[in-house]
Amino acid sequence: MHTSVATETGVRGLSPVGLPSLRYFSLYRLVIASVLVALVYGVPGEISFGDYEGPLFSTVVRAYWLFAACMMAGLDRLLPSFDARLTAGVLADIGFLTALTYAAGGVGTGLPFMHVVVLAFAALMGQGRLALFYAAVASLAMLFEQAMQWVNLGGDSGRFVHVGTISIGYFATAIAVRLLARRVIANEALARERGRDLAEQVRVNERVIRDMDDGVLVVDPGGHVRQANPQARRLLDPVMPRPVTLADYSPALAAAVDALADTSRERVFALDLPSQPAALRVRCVPAGEGGGHLVFIEDLARLREQAQQIKLAALGRLTASMAHEIRNPLAAISQAAELLADERRAETQARLTRIITDNALRLDRMVSDVLELGRRDRAEPELLDLVAYLRSFVEEYAMREPDVRSRVRIESDGAALLLFDRGHLHQVMWNLLGNALRYASTAEGAVRLTVRSDDDGTRMDIVDDGQGVPDSARTHLFEPFFTTHSRGTGLGLYIARELSDANGARLDFVDNSPGARFRLRGLNRSIEESWKGGEPSVS
Repeated sequence: MHTSVATETGVRGLSPVGLPSLRYFSLYRLVIASVLVALVYGVPGEISFGDYEGPLFSTVVRAYWLFAACMMAGLDRLLPSFDARLTAGVLADIGFLTALTYAAGGVGTGLPFMHVVVLAFAALMGQGRLALFYAAVASLAMLFEQAMQWVNLGGDSGRFVHVGTISIGYFATAIAVRLLARRVIANEALARERGRDLAEQVRVNERVIRDMDDGVLVVDPGGHVRQANPQARRLLDPVMPRPVTLADYSPALAAAVDALADTSRERVFALDLPSQPAALRVRCVPAGEGGGHLVFIEDLARLREQAQQIKLAALGRLTASMAHEIRNPLAAISQAAELLADERRAETQARLTRIITDNALRLDRMVSDVLELGRRDRAEPELLDLVAYLRSFVEEYAMREPDVRSRVRIESDGAALLLFDRGHLHQVMWNLLGNALRYASTAEGAVRLTVRSDDDGTRMDIVDDGQGVPDSARTHLFEPFFTTHSRGTGLGLYIARELSDANGARLDFVDNSPGARFRLRGLNRSIEESWKGGEPSVS
């Protein structure tokens, strides 16, 4: 739609582009007339076109030069519109050039081809059908000139065919140039519209960058800062009032960026500045093929404050849920204790004692889980041989349930490394394996631990042969205190995912195949080792 509108606009109103072009047309006319005057008066008697009529040719040349000078001086502005000025000039050019052709001796002189330039100019600047009108006038003028030659001088009638061929060229030139002009006008309008859209997008980007909470610096390959938002100035606090280079903003930041060995990849590092109470997190991203960087600066103090607020909000929700969950076993313990004080029968006393013991153990598990959750921020990841770790873990679990050795099968296609805190992984596997064994059958290989490793990381699937997870429970699996087991606390999967996130890993429920399939995907080398390309040490 935009293109069609632009095309119609270019066809119906050319005044913004046409007025300067009309001046060039007048200048061309004056130059051609001046050349003809120079030929007539510069080399008198040397011009010979065959049936050349010198006096008539000289008179027409002088008149043509006078007309061109008047048009160049702006006499055409007396006409009311651009189309009228263009039409008057083109018709005058056709008339003068036709008269010069007649005075020079006819179409054989080559002067008729000067109409082509006039028609091309007219087709570029005029409206659609006027280009064909100008070509028709030029063709009729040349036919009239040839008829006058034939009548007055007895010329060869075969030259009418020559004139007809030239006339076809006039129309072809007018049509071709007009089509080209329409395409150029449409492209120009589209480019102008795209330019406006691009300018608007640039303004939006500048507004977004200016209002970002993080500092942003656009640095060219020479180290000059092309753009910076107010947050970058606030965080870096440059000494110079108008910093230009990255070193002007912060010498320490400039030195850190220059020290990057590979500038074609994204780099993240911490920057300590005396003016800031906490370190800054700097992310340096390549700006494109032309070089340069986009430097994003995050205030770690602000991030810690936000994280603290999120933790407090989560702790509030967790505390409210715990208060609700703890109230039930406490009520059962209190009621059982009251009944136990009045009860004299041994069987009833044993049953009440068992109720107290079970609920006390449930409270102890809940408190232990919450304490483990509070340790998530103290992760100390190390590269572990995952297959060897799983074999050791299954043996440890088998001390509690001996049949685990036959019910659990470990499958791997080779060595696999996992970057994880050992204590956190123990808690995650204890929850996941316990959950799988709870719902799996007692058959051999009822629970499979499948390990795969590639360049993107290490993946471990925990699959059981149970009935799987109901559709209604899938969206609540990792919510705290959600459980489908009567003795569960509802914190196992929630804590497993939280500890996985703390180690840069991801725990998800994949599908029922047909039993439940949980997948743990984590890193298989540290970021520093991947940068340096070194071999990791394995525990």
